[in-house]
Amino acid sequence: MKHFLTVLFISAGIFGWNTANAQQLKIGYIDADEIIMLMPEAAQLQAHMQEYQTSLYQNAQDKQTSFNEAVDKFIKDSVDMSPSLKEVKRGELAKMSQELAQQEQIIAQQLDAKRAELALPIQQKLKAAIDEIAKANGYTYVFTKEALIVWPDKDDLGPLVMKKLNLKKPEAPATPAAPSGN
Repeated sequence: MKHFLTVLFISAGIFGWNTANAQQLKIGYIDADEIIMLMPEAAQLQAHMQEYQTSLYQNAQDKQTSFNEAVDKFIKDSVDMSPSLKEVKRGELAKMSQELAQQEQIIAQQLDAKRAELALPIQQKLKAAIDEIAKANGYTYVFTKEALIVWPDKDDLGPLVMKKLNLKKPEAPATPAAPSGN
């Protein structure tokens, strides 16, 4: 019986301690994508990505043109080529064709890598602002709004983070008044 009471008191103490700690948790949320889109760095990232994408696709187009010229040259010159030389040239053209087929995937990978590289400083700046706001306001956890099903407006840290980053939400366009029936 004495052992049972000891276990009961220890369990009650642990349960009470856990309940007290759970009541001290403060959970907030933020719409990180919305804030990032308001940051001037995001517009710079988009412009840089567009320029980078254009250069990658121009390079791919140059390779396609070079391949087309090589095929035309092969067709024109193949009449005078020996069978073994034709086989070597066909192998070269097949290799070029395969590289062109993989080019789209390579470009996608390069774009993803560049976007991740350029987005990192933006994400770090946002995280630092979130950390500072969360700490200053006693928040234990901050989630992205997309990860939540229900959220109270009072725990939205977005306005505080936007203020910290000197960002303003764009004004919603005014909706025109409905025409009167007169």
